[in-house]
Amino acid sequence: MSATSAPFGLRPAFHPSGLDRAQALANGIPSGFNTDIFKGQPVRYQTTAIGGTLGTITPATTSGAWVGAFAGVQWTDTTGRARVSNYWPANTAYTTGSCDAYFYNDANIVYEIQASGSMAQTTVGNEFNFASVTAGSTTTGLSACTLDHSSAVGSGSQGQMRVVDIAPYPGNDWGDSYTIVRVVCAQSQFFGAFTAIA
Repeated sequence: MSATSAPFGLRPAFHPSGLDRAQALANGIPSGFNTDIFKGQPVRYQTTAIGGTLGTITPATTSGAWVGAFAGVQWTDTTGRARVSNYWPANTAYTTGSCDAYFYNDANIVYEIQASGSMAQTTVGNEFNFASVTAGSTTTGLSACTLDHSSAVGSGSQGQMRVVDIAPYPGNDWGDSYTIVRVVCAQSQFFGAFTAIA
């Protein structure tokens, strides 16, 4: 029974083709970027110079389009030492041109995520938004983002994730206090009209 809140962000479960590889984006996080980005945290492409650097990734918010889940980062620090981490530590400076940010960005990937409350089987096919999107642990490097169980959108509206199934683990059942579900991206930056996000 999923009775304990122990979120892990977005965890790729599978891809219909069998391939769920992370993309490496060269210089994908600006040197000195002042916000932690945790493994499993939903991210989006930075599409406006306001509040960020164009052509990089940044944490998603609790509404709007997103592109995928953060998977880790490698860089060379300012002393010349190579670094690898499953999360981006805020305010880290690196040698110019040395940063590769990894993230899953295929819109067909099916993820697992823990809900912030109980989910019923009737939620399959419905859309929801993220909650606690920037929460995480600098000890484990893991995101604590959840699916906001209270954010089901109505007809004609769009949420960030669509529930497609329950995660098929022993002790994880519909109606549990913190159900772990499988979702797909319902509001991808890859589709629809381009909208700059501040």
